[in-house]
Amino acid sequence: MDTDDTISAALAECLQRLEAGDLSARDRIVELCSNRLHALAHRMLGRYPGVRRWEDTDDVFQNAVMRLHRALGAMQFNTPRSVMALAATQLHRELIDLARRHAGPASYAANHGTNAMPKVAADDGPEHYIDNQSASDSSLDRWTLFHEAIGNLPAEDREVFHLVWYLGADQKTIATLLDCSERTVKYRWRAAREAVRAALGGKAP
Repeated sequence: MDTDDTISAALAECLQRLEAGDLSARDRIVELCSNRLHALAHRMLGRYPGVRRWEDTDDVFQNAVMRLHRALGAMQFNTPRSVMALAATQLHRELIDLARRHAGPASYAANHGTNAMPKVAADDGPEHYIDNQSASDSSLDRWTLFHEAIGNLPAEDREVFHLVWYLGADQKTIATLLDCSERTVKYRWRAAREAVRAALGGKAP
């Protein structure tokens, strides 16, 4: 099984190839990120019930991968961790876009029932209860604000937040990646959480 160090070394090699003009390195980078990105897509999809009703993990993952592949051809990266942060960013952008697509009274989601439950009618035939619930605008706005708050964090705090919240990295691994102490990681993680919480008025998205 690939370790964090193995993946980081492979990503570093791919970044050197990209810098030298070898765009085929994008495919290898996507391959290296795929397992974590797929797991992250599954975890984050659970926070978007309005999207989960219509899209599955593979749909979200494939779209995020295409976003990542395009971004790799248009941006420059200095470290492997910046690639993983980019992958997480592309994933939450995809989820936000899907949430917007499925939200609102004019959307297909708001006018099509997927959960039909038969019940016995009082007259001559069965009736059905149709669940037409879609993502609320207020919920979507809070998730948008949440991701904007992350984007507004100081660079060092934002990097730690990405690694912990999006990628699920432990603090020891992050300390090694960032070449700092675990105490520093804990401090940045706490500062980032407090700043995001303050931006949301002390409430979860």
